[in-house]
Amino acid sequence: MSKKECVAMLLAGGQGSRLGALTQFVAKPAVSFGGKYKIIDFSLSNCINSGIDTVGVLTQYRPLLLNSYIGTGAAWDLNETGGGVHILPPYLRQGGGEWYTGTGNAIFQNLDFIFSYDPEHVLILSGDHIYKMSYDKMLQFHTENKADITISVMEVPWEEASRFGILTTAEDGRITQFSEKPEKPDSNLASMGIYIFNAKLLESALTEDDADPGSSKDFGHDIIPRLLAQGKSLYAYKFQGYWKDVGTIESYYSANMELLQEEPPFNIFDRTVRILSNSNIYPPQYIWPEARVENSLICNGCSVRGAVVNSILSPNVRVEEGSSVINSILLPGTRIERDCTLQKVIVGENTVIGKDSFVGAPAKDGVPQQQGITVVADNMTLAEGTRIAEGENVNYAG
Repeated sequence: MSKKECVAMLLAGGQGSRLGALTQFVAKPAVSFGGKYKIIDFSLSNCINSGIDTVGVLTQYRPLLLNSYIGTGAAWDLNETGGGVHILPPYLRQGGGEWYTGTGNAIFQNLDFIFSYDPEHVLILSGDHIYKMSYDKMLQFHTENKADITISVMEVPWEEASRFGILTTAEDGRITQFSEKPEKPDSNLASMGIYIFNAKLLESALTEDDADPGSSKDFGHDIIPRLLAQGKSLYAYKFQGYWKDVGTIESYYSANMELLQEEPPFNIFDRTVRILSNSNIYPPQYIWPEARVENSLICNGCSVRGAVVNSILSPNVRVEEGSSVINSILLPGTRIERDCTLQKVIVGENTVIGKDSFVGAPAKDGVPQQQGITVVADNMTLAEGTRIAEGENVNYAG
């Protein structure tokens, strides 16, 4: 294979248990977002927009839909000979095999893939963030500073800092301290989980970590603190822009709803830096004469006969006559039958809400009076007249 300056490794195997019913049947990166997209679209699009044409996608939990969605990588122009996108599940090797046991172990098990391209640098990404980023600018910063490792960082509110890996830096950007989710953070400069490693250093660091029985095999908990203690050159690359971890129901819901603002903080409509997708091609949406649609995103293939207010309808969604969908997110293939009311609800893919059902928070003048978000899993059929209170998580497991 041809030598690459940089190979990207995209961690996409997490269960995403904090997303509840939304990840009962699919991996978190395969969850729909913003109507036509999947969460993984953003990292893959960032790669090709940054000139990185070789990406390993590390899968584990519920990989079928994600594997099918990525396919050959053609939707992101990642299907060229000598590079492209590659699905990397755990596999049996001589002496046995094992599941990925941490972010570091997942990369360690795929060192052969990385070095088949003999790269100088390795970019490590997470598949569950919403953002646009020029990785090539981060790589330029990394090489100019002759860094061993560069970590992309951004300032977060102080009250949220304990949720992240927190860094302290010198004036030149060199990292002097790193703490994973500290109870009392001394900085609000948070790691975004985006790393660039010099390839040979990554190999030696992961080999050392694998031999340590006390390690949890995680970059934030183990590998980065060890390298910092060894005196390696670690730099922080300050990212300026929108970035959101959508690993919880609340953050996933709020990131979607932000798209409906008059001036959204994250612009999915930007034609200069496009987010690419492998969504199915559907016919145009149809808004019936009796329908009412206000401040909503309506994707191709949708049929709307009822009222849709401040909501996102993914492709191929149907809202029948007499139904109201308010402050809600309907994922692909959802069908809302006649005379239903949905308030502040996320409905999973290919789910049917039976007629005369009420799902979600009570409302006054179209505004939910409670804060809870109701979630209904994929592939469910709710019976006629179903009543589900706000904040419930409805799935086959109960």
